[in-house]
Amino acid sequence: MTPDTSYKTILSLDGGGIRGLISAKILAEIEELSGQPIHQLFDLIVGTSTGGILAAGLARPQSGRVGPVPAKKLVELYSKRGRDIFSRSFWKGVTSLGGYSDEKYDAAPLENILKKILDDTELKDTMVDIVVTSYDIERRKPYLFKTRKARAKPLGRNHLLRHVARATSAAPTYFETLLLDKSQWEGEKKRRVLIDDGVFANNPTMIALSEAQYSGTDMKDIILCAVGTGMHDRKIPYEEAKDWGPLGWAKPVISVMMDGMSDSADYHAQLLLPGSKSLKQRYFRFDICLGDDALDDLDAADGANVRALLHKADEIIRKQRKDLRRLVKLLSAQQNQ
Repeated sequence: MTPDTSYKTILSLDGGGIRGLISAKILAEIEELSGQPIHQLFDLIVGTSTGGILAAGLARPQSGRVGPVPAKKLVELYSKRGRDIFSRSFWKGVTSLGGYSDEKYDAAPLENILKKILDDTELKDTMVDIVVTSYDIERRKPYLFKTRKARAKPLGRNHLLRHVARATSAAPTYFETLLLDKSQWEGEKKRRVLIDDGVFANNPTMIALSEAQYSGTDMKDIILCAVGTGMHDRKIPYEEAKDWGPLGWAKPVISVMMDGMSDSADYHAQLLLPGSKSLKQRYFRFDICLGDDALDDLDAADGANVRALLHKADEIIRKQRKDLRRLVKLLSAQQNQ
């Protein structure tokens, strides 16, 4: 049985911590060019980690006078509150022994910000369907928060949006794992122990395409916009890596795995949909190499790096201006059909 919603226009948002600022700035440009909010331009938004937080904000249900969060406001949020999220007290630094014996940051500032943005709104009520990724470390499999599932099974699959955002941003070593049980949502029969799904799909493009196909959408009708958070292409010289043991590989292997999975998702999307080299382009990828100008650390939220990330977003907008305009034109045409 397929759902009653067809997903033809899809937005995919990568993970990347504070680098979500790049994604937010690009989305603000799309809203500016189109004159419409993101939730009216896309049938489906899929996000991982920081991309999941953006998805929840962009699709926030209407509650009184407050509704979906404009992308411009999300740019301000990341710029001004990033340091609050990634702040560590002296006591936290002592008790975690520099982040090696406990998570690096207290989750309370993040949770307070998510509560302020998303309040008690629910997944089943989002203004546009979303899919937000997480990974259950007890069941050892991905857990996907889906609007369509929440509508169909409100007692078993519905959740508060702030819990959805908290689960997808529970990056190992950075924030405490989220325990989702009856104390969090009354419909939970069994507990879920969730972390950031960057370990599985930091670039959730293929999850987005799978959802579209499940909805019954023909591949030739799909317009897919995938937004990255910046990447580094630093080489790992053989001379350095050849003698690495577990400690040497501990940090690099995570970056290698995430980059590899992201490149794989992009590669397969280009095989399935016409990309930038086609006159009938329907797959758009916005991303950039950070080089030495900006840091790729998830928690590099100091003022200098925030400015560097915004500069990188502006560079994407400048270099891919034609793609942005082509995308907006296609999205607008789809709305008028």
